[in-house]
Amino acid sequence: MVSLSQLKVITLISVFVVASTSYAGHHEKGEMQSAMEKALASQPDNVKARYVYRNPKETMDFFGIDEGMTVVEALPGGGWYTKILMPSLGTEGTLVGANYPTAIFKKFGYKDERIAKLKTWPTDWPTRVEEEKPVNSAKVSGFIMGELPPEMAGTADRFLFIRALHNLARFEQDGGHLTTALKSAYDILKPGGIVGVVQHEAPESASDKWASGANGYLKRDFVIAQLEAAGFEFLASSDINANPKDIPGKKDKVWRLPPTSDNKDMQAIGESNRMTLKFKKPTS
Repeated sequence: MVSLSQLKVITLISVFVVASTSYAGHHEKGEMQSAMEKALASQPDNVKARYVYRNPKETMDFFGIDEGMTVVEALPGGGWYTKILMPSLGTEGTLVGANYPTAIFKKFGYKDERIAKLKTWPTDWPTRVEEEKPVNSAKVSGFIMGELPPEMAGTADRFLFIRALHNLARFEQDGGHLTTALKSAYDILKPGGIVGVVQHEAPESASDKWASGANGYLKRDFVIAQLEAAGFEFLASSDINANPKDIPGKKDKVWRLPPTSDNKDMQAIGESNRMTLKFKKPTS
């Protein structure tokens, strides 16, 4: 039989173990949050100036991005999000750049010689990024959509299409580029992995032709339908990046707005109205 004094000791030990475990969990989560906050705080002023429009912390939280994950960024381009993601993911994480399908660049007027140089993008981009990334940052790699290396299949936790879908949709009928990109996203994600979309959103009243992507905007229903057709489950939407001041007319393009435009009237509107959507690759 256990004595009263022995019972008290057992109870105290149990309380200590539970408290220690709880503290460790909160401490670990706190470290993840601080890594992201530190990354955001370390950015130059011209990047921080976009926070009010792009809401990077809220957006990354919505997509469930944590330290140690493997995250794919579509069309990293100038690297606005790249520079935030690398330190946010930490040394145990990996950031993967995914460039547009090579054939789409002909639609942008690229000459054959320039397109040929894109073949080495999967190694050129990581090399350039590695040279300028901050300390305690994620590992970096890259691939071209439609040319996913077999060893990368099923390795990613998140795939981000941030302002990257309109050109893919624009040329879908002439090359299947959106279909190609979404298949690459599906293939590289782990079961249960998340696709995060931030995209210039067209008014529902706009014609489908105007909202084809040629003006930078897409309709929400169109984006959801395309992701679902690619096999993803629609989970949730958020108004994090919504801007009701952006009311484009029939002749307007998204590039009339900042940061592309320095027109004072456009500066007063701010950046585009953007949908923020979350999808999941099924677990079975």
